[in-house]
Amino acid sequence: MNELPSIQQLECFIIYGRIPNFTQAAAAANITQSAFSMQIKNLERQLGVRLIERSNRGSHLTPAGEHFLADAQQWMNGLRQLVAKAQSEAARTPVTLHIGVLRSLGDVLMNQHIAYFQQHHKDISLTVYDMTADDLLDALRNDRIDLASTHLLRAEALKEYETIHFCWDRMVYFAPAVTDLPDVVSIADMQGQPLVSYPQNDFMNTVIRDYFQPHGDMPPMAARLATPYAMMHYCCHNRAGALLSKRLLHELDPDASSHPLAQDLRLDSCTVYRKDHPKRAAIEVYVRYICQHFHCAPSPLP
Repeated sequence: MNELPSIQQLECFIIYGRIPNFTQAAAAANITQSAFSMQIKNLERQLGVRLIERSNRGSHLTPAGEHFLADAQQWMNGLRQLVAKAQSEAARTPVTLHIGVLRSLGDVLMNQHIAYFQQHHKDISLTVYDMTADDLLDALRNDRIDLASTHLLRAEALKEYETIHFCWDRMVYFAPAVTDLPDVVSIADMQGQPLVSYPQNDFMNTVIRDYFQPHGDMPPMAARLATPYAMMHYCCHNRAGALLSKRLLHELDPDASSHPLAQDLRLDSCTVYRKDHPKRAAIEVYVRYICQHFHCAPSPLP
């Protein structure tokens, strides 16, 4: 009987497939580069196939390596699902879904979903993390989170993920200390007031800048704050306004006063997760619930 590859060999090869650099892949596997290289060489020897082409200029998967990588990933994910199912059934512990929430979306909006799962799906627990766009994408790539609740980001950054639309987030103008505004505010109205926005490198700062840009200058900047909660607090105590999610404002204070925008600004909110995720069964339960909650069909975005 031929000797079978070890789990560690397969895991090292899958890591190389994700990070095609021996030094970086070894660091991700938390072993030395020489030990990592030995795992790959032993795997190639057992298979009798060269999986990685090496040269002085670097390394890359061979055609045979690319085919084997796809099969190995599928097999490993199936094994992880079997292990997770067996452990859950034996210990009767819930599957924990780690969910990253885009900071501007507001992690407080997850509270009602957590409460629902505690009551109706005791086999699934939700752990929520507040994240910037860059942190969220990095956490998805490195499996620190299982899925993300986010506004639709750069399409090219999400092409390897399942992306499910669940609602359009309508933005409103929040300026409770500004008393002389019309019921529906225009861009010109907002340009006449100091604006509270996000830090320069934040995804939402780009969205807001692009919203104003076709109509002239940005409003004068009152402050740059990292979270919508801090922006709300600032606007309550200073004569300034902020563009915030109507849904988030209503969740924090149902009686909060805000102004609809004459020039509509809506953001595509979606759930994002890796297509071959080992917790896919639990993720799909969560996605179905979210889509039912927002009365939409759980179909992937094009």
